[in-house]
Amino acid sequence: MTAQDSKLGDTDDKIFVGKGEEQAWLTLALANRHGLVTGATGTGKTVSLQVMAEGFARAGVPVFAADIKGDLSGISEVGEAKDFILKRAGEMGLRFQPDQFSTVFWDVFGEQGHPVRATVTEMGPLLLARMLDLNDVQEGVLNVAFRVADENGLPLLDMKDLRSLLDAIVPASGKKAADAEEDPLAEIRKAAQSFGNVSKATVGTIQRQLLVLENQGGTKFFGEPALELKDFMKTDSDGRGIVNILVADKLMESPRLYATFLLWLLSELFEELPEAGDLPKPKLVFFFDEAHLLFNDASKALMDKIEQVVRLIRSKGVGVYFVTQNPIDVPDKVLAQLGGRVQHALRAFTPRDQKAVAAAAQTFRPNPKLDTAKVITELGKGEALVSFLEGNGTPSMVERVMIRPPTARIGPITPEERKTIMSRSPVKGKYDTAVDRESAYEILQKRVAGTAAPADAQNGGAGAGGILGQIGAIVGTIFGTNVKRGRLSTGQVIARDVTRSVTNQVIGGMAANIGKSVGGQLGGSIGRTLVRGALGGLLRR
Repeated sequence: MTAQDSKLGDTDDKIFVGKGEEQAWLTLALANRHGLVTGATGTGKTVSLQVMAEGFARAGVPVFAADIKGDLSGISEVGEAKDFILKRAGEMGLRFQPDQFSTVFWDVFGEQGHPVRATVTEMGPLLLARMLDLNDVQEGVLNVAFRVADENGLPLLDMKDLRSLLDAIVPASGKKAADAEEDPLAEIRKAAQSFGNVSKATVGTIQRQLLVLENQGGTKFFGEPALELKDFMKTDSDGRGIVNILVADKLMESPRLYATFLLWLLSELFEELPEAGDLPKPKLVFFFDEAHLLFNDASKALMDKIEQVVRLIRSKGVGVYFVTQNPIDVPDKVLAQLGGRVQHALRAFTPRDQKAVAAAAQTFRPNPKLDTAKVITELGKGEALVSFLEGNGTPSMVERVMIRPPTARIGPITPEERKTIMSRSPVKGKYDTAVDRESAYEILQKRVAGTAAPADAQNGGAGAGGILGQIGAIVGTIFGTNVKRGRLSTGQVIARDVTRSVTNQVIGGMAANIGKSVGGQLGGSIGRTLVRGALGGLLRR
C-alpha cells in the first residue's frame, strides 16, 4: 500500500511522514532504534513531532511527549480542514480526514494534568545530586545518607524525609556532659561517620540546595502515590495508543528539574520493563523536547549512564526521540544511537552557525542529488531533510520532503477543553490526592521523642525465640495481620517498595535463619535486599 492508496497515508507496518521526490516512511519494527528531530525555532519541529505521535497512536503504540509550549495539546481535539492543510494533503495524494486521539495530561505541579510523583528513594542519589547541582564531596555525603537510610529501615519518600535524615547524620557538636541525656540518634550518626567524614558544613550546603529545589516546586514532585509506568502504556477502546502529554511550560522555568525528571522517567522504564528484543512495533515511544538540557553540565558518570540507558532501552521495546535545535546539542556517543533523523531549517548568519550547519549535514547519509549543508539553510516552514532506517537497519539516503499535515488540531486547546478531557481520564482520582504515610521523618521523630522501641526490642532479641518473634512480626506486617487498616508500618513499606515480587524468598530466608539461630549462629538480616538501579535509584521489581 502506498500513500496514494490510503486516506491517512499510513500502512500496517509504516508511518507516512512526508513526501518529496521520494516518500519518507518510518518503519514501526525499527522505530525502537530511536531518532532525532532538529531545527531552528519556528521551522516546524512540533508539527513533525505531532505527525509521528499520531502515526504511532494509530498503530496502537502509546506515546509520551513533553509539551513545552502547549502546542501539542491539540492532538486531543479534532483537526480542522483549513485551506493550507487541504492543499498540502492534496499535493501528497492524501485525502484529509480530521481525527483526534485519546490523551492523558500530566503535570509535575498538578495544575494542568494529573500529578507526577516519585519517591526520593526511587530518584536515587546520582540523579538527585544533579538536580541539586552538588559537587563531588556533597554528592558523596548524599550517598552516605541513602546508605544509612537503607541499613536502618528509613524509607525516603518525600523532601521532609530527606531533610530529617540529613539532620540525623550530622555529627553531634561539643563534648557530652556527664549528666547529659543520651543522644537518641547516636547510632545513626555513628553509622554515617563509618562511611567517611560527614561535616556539618557539607550537610548545610545540601540543605540549602534542597530549599532552592523546594522553591522551584520540587516538593510536589517527591511523595506518594508514586507514578506507575504501566499507566503510560495503555491503549484506548479502539486499540489506539494513548498519547500522554507532560505539561512542561511551567516546569521549563526549572530546566534542571525538567531534564532530571525526564531522565528519571527514562531510567525507570529501563529498569522496570522486561527484555523484549525486536518487536513488530514499540511498546512505547518517548519524545524528549529541549533535549540539550539533558546533557548540559552532566558529569562523566551521568553521561555514561545516559548513554547506557539510550543504548540498551531499545531491547525493552522503547523508542526515544530527542527534539532539539541542532544535532551538535547531542553528544556523539548518544547521537550514534539515533537511527532516524528529521532536520528542519537552520540559520547560518555567523561563522559559528555555519559550523553548526556543516556538522548537522555530516550526520546524514549523503545523497548525490543534494548539497545537504546548503539545503539545510534553504528549507521552508514544514520542509525537512529526512532519513529513516531501511529494512536492513541502515539509514536511507537523505531526502528533502514536505512533512504531511497532522489530522488532529494544530495548536493548543482551551482550558475548558482540557478540563473536559481530565474529567474522562482513565487515571482520574488515582494520583490527584497526595498520601503522607509513615516514613523516615516520622520514625526519626519518634526516636527523638523516645517513643520508638529500642533496637534490641525491634529485632526481637537474640536466640531462636527472638528470631521466631522477628519472623512473626515481619510476616504479620507483610500480610497486614498486625497493622491497622489505612496505615502501613515500616515492614510493609520495605515489603512493598523493595521486595514486592520476592515474598516467597523472604519466607524461605526466614526459615533458613531459624536453622542458623538454633545452631547458635545468625547470618545476615531477614527479608531485606536493596538493589540500586542503573541511575542510582531503587530498583522496583
